[in-house]
Amino acid sequence: MNSMSCICVSAMKPCCRFLISFRSCSLFGVSPPTSSSKSINSSKLHCKKIDSRSIRFGIQRRRIVLDRKTFCDSDSISWGGGRSSVLRGRGRGRGVLVIPRVASDFRNHSTSSLDSHVNDKSFESMFVKPLVFKELAKTEGIPKKESGDGGEDANFGNVGVRKETETEHVLSQSEVEKEAWKLLRGSVVSYCGFPVGTVAANDPGDKQTLNYDQVFIRDFVPSAYAFMLDGEGEIVRNFLLHTLQLQSWEKTVDCHSPGPGLMPASFKVKSAPLEGSDGSFEEFLDPDFGESAIGRVSPVDSGLWWIILLRAYGKLTGDYTLQERIDVQTGIKLILKLCLADGFDMFPTLLVTDGSCMIDRRMGIHGHPLEIQALFYSALRSSREMLNVNDGTKNLVAAVNNRLSALSFHMREYYWVDIKKINEIYRYSTEEYSADATNKFNIYPEQIPTWLVDWIPNKGGYFIGNLQPAHMDFRFFTLGNLWAVISSLGNQEHNEGVMTLIEEKWDDLVANMPLKICFPALEQDEWRIITGSDPKNTPWSYHNGGSWPTLLWQFTLACIKMGKLELAKKAVAVAEERLKEDKWPEYYDTRSGRFVGKQSRLYQTWTIAGFLASKKLIEQPEKASLLFWKEDYQLLETCVCGLSISSGRTKKNKCSPPRS
Repeated sequence: MNSMSCICVSAMKPCCRFLISFRSCSLFGVSPPTSSSKSINSSKLHCKKIDSRSIRFGIQRRRIVLDRKTFCDSDSISWGGGRSSVLRGRGRGRGVLVIPRVASDFRNHSTSSLDSHVNDKSFESMFVKPLVFKELAKTEGIPKKESGDGGEDANFGNVGVRKETETEHVLSQSEVEKEAWKLLRGSVVSYCGFPVGTVAANDPGDKQTLNYDQVFIRDFVPSAYAFMLDGEGEIVRNFLLHTLQLQSWEKTVDCHSPGPGLMPASFKVKSAPLEGSDGSFEEFLDPDFGESAIGRVSPVDSGLWWIILLRAYGKLTGDYTLQERIDVQTGIKLILKLCLADGFDMFPTLLVTDGSCMIDRRMGIHGHPLEIQALFYSALRSSREMLNVNDGTKNLVAAVNNRLSALSFHMREYYWVDIKKINEIYRYSTEEYSADATNKFNIYPEQIPTWLVDWIPNKGGYFIGNLQPAHMDFRFFTLGNLWAVISSLGNQEHNEGVMTLIEEKWDDLVANMPLKICFPALEQDEWRIITGSDPKNTPWSYHNGGSWPTLLWQFTLACIKMGKLELAKKAVAVAEERLKEDKWPEYYDTRSGRFVGKQSRLYQTWTIAGFLASKKLIEQPEKASLLFWKEDYQLLETCVCGLSISSGRTKKNKCSPPRS
């Protein structure tokens, strides 16, 4: 029987190496890897520790502790076929691959000593337990869910589904859904034999993959939601743990290193042959923190998405143990440390460069873009739910609460526009030098664009794209406004206003393909000056007014929250008519979204996943309530806009809850 071997760097850097022997039976229905992006195949994994090594973490070195216990009781998942299955090996007995829960012994100890060092440069060590692989004996079975254990949500990610129910579910799917699920599972990337994410695009006819063969944090989010809503949570757990360990890598660009909390934009599974060993190779994860990106911009949104996904994982799978792990708690705190760091800014919003989020090219969003602020607010609310509160974290939790309060007021007060607010800006006085100035940012009325005067409806409104001294970006950015609704960054009136505007301006924002990434497009001199004459961001293309189907799942979630399920169904129906026929493109061009994007990748994974997540949310609207936030009136009670002023009067509290 032919065999081959590889060394898997299963915990990345820091890591331990494991020797894995592959035999004839395939694990995921494909051959052993011949390139860095292929899955590993095996009917049995024979793993033994070769050595362990420590690497630099800043100036310190971090030691790896390997628990020799075996810990995992979850079903393995076959990503090439049905929803879940026991993986059978040929030959003697039954070989079952089990990915560990990677439970840490440190959960049994106090975290106070670690918490006290999170904000200290002398933060010395964090212990991470590498993955351990185990072959179960023939007599060992896969744990089954017992009746009366709390329902499906109690162990959502690992519940076996009866064949009859599964068959009925498959039969009820449309041909578009069936193809989408096949493509999504075909995009799964495996590391040491276990799924860890999905590639950005999987176009078989693409001769230049660039970085589309990598796993992007932001791109994987809709894939994660689709898998979890379909009862498959293990891939999401693996993804969260592996990207967490990548967080601690040393990152250096031109002799400068950012903070240790930075999450990578993406990573790729690579392999290298081992010296002096026939047929053996070493697998490793190669992250990109922006040092290889166009423009060399670090991904500010990656850490925010990671926190949001971590919360969603607990909500949808019922597995809250992941959030409680000391390394995960540390990861959250490191991200928060970056976001809450003191600086020169007077505002509670995050100051970022152009291209630091989904819009990753020059599009004039530098400063305080809405997308980053909405994700920041969502990540802060997620963190507040997940952080273990103790003596070591109480100051951090207080800082999070204070930032949430200030950020909520700032966005509601200064970013929100409707017909009434625009008319107020139109009548602004300028050059006001006073603490009580009305026009605090010295916005000149001439900045109101001519298109907006006729475009803004009498009912509804939206959060503008950016705000800086003497500058308001009045473009409508879809992702930021949708997450403002989902996270309750705005109040109920604002949430309803955003959804009303989308309905009123359906032909502009949805038309032939949901949804516009922004509206309107930059044209002529604006395009030349703001984008630098970017040939990819020409008017009504790509980030400059292109239509992005991946936004569909976020729109669906917002619709369900606001009681507009039929509106979500309408948008999904528009997309379903074209996506399969057009080969699942990344984006669409033209003002109405009629053409497939001129440089659009086909079989784009987050297009596929966004469609599937939307379908799942529509099928299970009760799950959506686990993923969005309601207004936190307790938080609003401490809002800075309710503080007393010197005259003895109290400012009008625009964040205050409605009176009963």
